[in-house]
Amino acid sequence: ERLGASAQSLCERLVAAAQAHGIPFAARSVGGMFGLYFRATPPQSYAEVMQCDAALFNRFFHAMLAQGVYFAPSAYEAGFVSSAHGPAELEKTATAAARAFASLAS
Repeated sequence: ERLGASAQSLCERLVAAAQAHGIPFAARSVGGMFGLYFRATPPQSYAEVMQCDAALFNRFFHAMLAQGVYFAPSAYEAGFVSSAHGPAELEKTATAAARAFASLAS
């Protein structure tokens, strides 16, 4: 339950940060697993996943990496929250994402 709540909270914070900067972005989680999608709504099919902006994901990935936050390097991979990810790690990730989305918008 804790992993699920952490992943859901992280997804909600990432979506809010992207929306604040006008970046088309959606995220979904199931348990401790999550997916990030550079499109306005979560995809409902493989075809919609393939419509995500992979180039924008790549820019986001590198902006996050530069801040010490490592996501899977492919736009099509799942991410995972573990029991080692507590409030401090989730806060660091959300703060880094807000900065990354700001840089993508400029």
